Amino acid sequence: MATTTTDGPASGTKLKRGITTLLLFFFIVGDTLGAGIYTLVGRMAGDVGGAIWIPLVLALVLALLTAGTYAELITKYPHAGGAARFAERAFDKPYVTFLIGFLMLSSGITTSAALANAFAGDYLQALVPGISPIPVTLVFIALLVLVNIRGVRESLMANVGATLIEMTGLIIIIAVAAIVFGSGNGDPSRLTTFAEGVPPLTGAFAATITAFFSFLGFEAAANMAEEVKDPSRSYPRALFGAILTAAVVYLLIAVGAAIVVPIDQLATSEGPLLEVIEASGLAFPPWLFAIIALVAIGNGALLFMVMASRATYGLAEAKLLPKAFGAVLSGRRTPWVAIVVVGAVTMAMSFIGDVGTLADTTVLLLVLVFISANVSVLVLKKDKVAHKHFTAPRIVSVLALIASIALLTQQSLQTWLIAGAYVVVGTILFLIARAARRREHRLGTAEPTRSIPLE
Repeated sequence: MATTTTDGPASGTKLKRGITTLLLFFFIVGDTLGAGIYTLVGRMAGDVGGAIWIPLVLALVLALLTAGTYAELITKYPHAGGAARFAERAFDKPYVTFLIGFLMLSSGITTSAALANAFAGDYLQALVPGISPIPVTLVFIALLVLVNIRGVRESLMANVGATLIEMTGLIIIIAVAAIVFGSGNGDPSRLTTFAEGVPPLTGAFAATITAFFSFLGFEAAANMAEEVKDPSRSYPRALFGAILTAAVVYLLIAVGAAIVVPIDQLATSEGPLLEVIEASGLAFPPWLFAIIALVAIGNGALLFMVMASRATYGLAEAKLLPKAFGAVLSGRRTPWVAIVVVGAVTMAMSFIGDVGTLADTTVLLLVLVFISANVSVLVLKKDKVAHKHFTAPRIVSVLALIASIALLTQQSLQTWLIAGAYVVVGTILFLIARAARRREHRLGTAEPTRSIPLE
């Protein structure tokens, strides 16, 4: 993979460029580790038994292929909006641009809703038995909105602390599993035992969908490019470093959990890593690990809400949503209208489906976005820019495209229906925004479309 060298990109943006390579790395690691591994190991075990490592490896390959596409596109066009901006440049079709952006922000909302539900699940019940999950979920989302409004740097600094805490929790799980295995306990044979009544290949593909959910931090980070100090240099380093870091941790966790906890017990738990602590018999207080897990889940939800709000802002800047969504808070320089609306919709989505269903819906939405991105990067290969950027071989994007299409064939009808509802809502909003723009043009009050420098 090569790098094209010329001058650096212009910095014209209303947003503050305050994200360093290290902060971006922690953003992706925190988003990745907090979003899936604490909640979805059990669901994978239900699909594939103790061979959880198989879907994780498959998901890692797909993530790295798609990450190559994103590394090229983000460093070539470093602006908020992610795949929507790439589609705009590649196809020049306003509806396609809007739909990709809307699917992207919808995935962020759906993920945040899934994690909000997970926050109010088994881990919290271990601390406060019998607490009602609905008010917890709503208050939790409201607090994330306030942190997001406070500022992107503040949000990401909070993410650094939370990421260190959640990684500590994962290290504890790895250490506990190693101690159990070293003492002669546990059952390593589970690692090659598939779920009963599920064909291994079918189970592996189904679990890969769930596993891929755990590698989705790089798409969230794509929407932060306009706030990164030196995206051409920072993004590839942070991206690939974070994905590989997460992969190593995931594989160790999956192997350890499968060895220590009986598969049927693991498969039915909403707090699977807490099961590892309890099954080990070691004198580590489960309540302390529950707190660590809640921090991890909360961190993932915050980062996906940050992503969704930036995707909303990007669409408003492209005149595909009402201009109110592009309003930036004076002093804080955060897109506050987008943040508030994303928070409200996240609250509504938290009432639809369980954690697993919402996670699968996120994967479907983002796979559609990834298909667009992989096609876009191939179309834009001929486009030259006057600054340094990462370049991936064509075969990387072609393989990522094929793998993405294969994942679509594994989605359930319920997941497709939820995604279809998003498309319908998005289409209605697009038509409303277009009618408003036409009215402005007739009245002569339309503002010129803001062209964010891409070079």
